[in-house]
This record gives sequence, C-alpha cells and structure tokens, in this order.
Amino acid sequence: MRLNYLHNGLIAATALLVVGSRFIPGANESGPVLRAAVSFMAGPSVPTNADRIATSNAGDVSASTDPADLSSSAVASAKAAIAAFGDAVRPLSHPRALEIAIGSYFAFKTAHPDEVKKPYLYFVDYGLPSTKPRGYVFDMSTLQVVDGPFTVAHGRGSSTSQFGVPSRFSNASGSQASSLGLYVTGATYSFTGNSGGRSYNSIGMRLLGMSSGYNSNAFARGVVAHGAPYVTSTKAGRSEGCPAMEQQRAQRLLPKIANGGLVFLFAPDAKWMSKDPWVTRATTAD
Repeated sequence: MRLNYLHNGLIAATALLVVGSRFIPGANESGPVLRAAVSFMAGPSVPTNADRIATSNAGDVSASTDPADLSSSAVASAKAAIAAFGDAVRPLSHPRALEIAIGSYFAFKTAHPDEVKKPYLYFVDYGLPSTKPRGYVFDMSTLQVVDGPFTVAHGRGSSTSQFGVPSRFSNASGSQASSLGLYVTGATYSFTGNSGGRSYNSIGMRLLGMSSGYNSNAFARGVVAHGAPYVTSTKAGRSEGCPAMEQQRAQRLLPKIANGGLVFLFAPDAKWMSKDPWVTRATTAD
C-alpha cells in the first residue's frame, strides 16, 4: 500500500491550530463557542443562532508545516491499522477509501490529541449502494472490527431514488443531503423521528463536523447518528442527511462511540477528495 502520503499528511497536521481557534475551548473561556461546545456534548438542547455560527466555523482551522512534533508512533499506528482492517473491509468503492479514512483519523488525532477521547472510528463508504452493508465501527486501539459491515442510510437529498448510490453531497441547511468528511462525536440523547407518517423513538448521537466547507454545518442542521426503523439488515431507506443505522445496533454502538470518538463518511467524489482539509492531509502525494 502507498503509505508515504500518511507521513507527509501527518507532518502538516501536527502543528494544526497554531493560528485559529480550537473547536472546544478551555473552561476558562467564554462566549458562543463555549456555549456551543457545552450544548454539543450535553445532549438534546436546541442550539442558538450564536451557537450555530460558532459550530459552523469550528472546522475552519489553519495548519503549519513544522514537523518537529510528528510522532513516529502515529505513522506506525496508521500503517498497522490499514494492514489490520484491509482484508476485513471489502468491497470498497475506491481503492483508497479505507486508507483515506484511517489517514484522516490519525491526522486529526495528531493535531487534536485531547479531543479524541474514545478509540473508535465509525466509517461509512457512501460509494456503495444502500442495499449493501457499508458501515463499520473500528476499535483503533486494539485494531479490531467492533461491528460491520452493516447497512447505513444516506440523505434523501443525496439520491433521487429510495435505494441506490448517493451522488450529491451538501453542507447546506435544508439540503437533506449527506455531508462527507470527518466528525467528532458528542453525547447521546433521546431521538424522535418520523417514518412512513409515524413518529418513532430511538437513540441519537450528536456530530460535530470538522471538514470545513463540507460538513461544518452538521450541528446546526441537526445531522446526527441515530437508529431508524427504515434501516434493516438488508437495505437502508433515506434519512434527512443522518448516517442512520438499525435501531438495535444503534442502542448497542452509539453509547460506545459517543463523547469523543470519530466518524468518517466517504464517497469517491473527486472534488471533495481534493479539498477536504483532513483528506488532503492524509493523501499528500508521495
């Protein structure tokens, strides 16, 4: 596998936030960013306009290229994870889908070690159809597949038909589309949804998008991971943009990965792959 790009990408990520703000500030700070972070981690309270603005800008970060703090163990960990999961994660819609997800995970962890509080990565390959299992949860500390593959929903704004491969992704409010990129997980809460004209209750988990321009509006849009009755073991209906899973699976998995795990939603979208801030760090050319 081509892994030199991980080394180069992690160099660019290590000094991230030399300029710019952390998306969850310290307890001694005040203002809308702190309120947004508290709301994000605490559960189902409705964000204010100030909170939405703060979290929408949360993914806007700058990076330096100083390699001084690069951890060789991080590069080794990325290589080990790709080797460990490579045979288990099949099929993939793009030959580098898994490498990009894992590279982004370690690039973010290197830049934000205090924000990755759980060693879990929820990975979805949206290049595959909704009638195929395309979701996984990895334990990045033991290099084990916690669960998967399993079916995952995409947003109704991402496809014109009920089932199939999503082809449109958006960060815009009202788009009802899925948003690609890297997310940090927040708290779980009691989720209420609607399916087939009937309301249902399930577990939900807040998501904060860290891919500026691609998923940074996820919190304001109410894009969360949750269980849904329209997702079964053989196919997934469409959501409002949420990576929804089967209800029993959500009850089992979401508490495990909440509050500091990472989520990576992938698709073989050339424009996104060339501009997402974490993907570009993870796929710097050899």
